[in-house]
Amino acid sequence: MEADWEFEMGGDAPVIDAFWIGFVDLRADPELASCLPETGELPALALALKTLNSAGSPVWTSKCDFWPALQPADFDADELDASPAAAAHGMGCYLDLLPRAADSWSRPQHAELACKAVCVFLRRVSLRCCRADLIVRRAFPGDQSDHHGVTAYLTACGPTPEAAKAVLAQALAAFATAICFGQTLQ
Repeated sequence: MEADWEFEMGGDAPVIDAFWIGFVDLRADPELASCLPETGELPALALALKTLNSAGSPVWTSKCDFWPALQPADFDADELDASPAAAAHGMGCYLDLLPRAADSWSRPQHAELACKAVCVFLRRVSLRCCRADLIVRRAFPGDQSDHHGVTAYLTACGPTPEAAKAVLAQALAAFATAICFGQTLQ
């Protein structure tokens, strides 16, 4: 699986506002992930959210979205390790992640190390036609102090919409495994 990371901080860069209007705290009840509108078309997103918000997870999610129909012009097939035929249909999602331990990513370097570890884990996963892009951002987890979080973008493609959805489901499972069971964010 392709994976990379970068920083987006300062200036007009987006920030992660953890407790935005509409926030559903899945830490209290991860099963609520199945009720989110974003997971209706992609049950694998609900499974990933349940895992990422479980009591044993080193992170929690504050926001997500799902794009069911990306056009080939919206992604680079080479970056997804996909042939032109396999890149006929695409889809993607994102998840905003914050560390469960408030001081885990208190410095950008801490989030950087976590992202690098996740990327190493994901690159070992034998899965084509997908990628994960991890973006370290400033985050406001509710106490208005400046912390760091990660926005994870997962993109997948396939010769049919169903094939792209299956690949994205596998990518989400690998991503959740990398974070929760790969010991990458400890």
